[in-house]
Amino acid sequence: MAGIETGIIGVAASVAIASTAFAAAWAEQKIGVAAVGAMAENEKLFGKGLILTVIPETIVIFGLVVAILIIGMA
Repeated sequence: MAGIETGIIGVAASVAIASTAFAAAWAEQKIGVAAVGAMAENEKLFGKGLILTVIPETIVIFGLVVAILIIGMA
């Protein structure tokens, strides 16, 4: 019976990482398109566009922390 519980915990951890990775990719796509459009009009916005594009990566770090906490339950 312990094998099934361990498998469910593994699936839960993988779902935590996968869902945050897809959310971050979607957010980076939307922000990246807007940042490139803004930089096409004003080149001075490169730094702000770069920072705003990188911010969604923190979502993946949170997902990794949650996955580690879930695996710790095993």
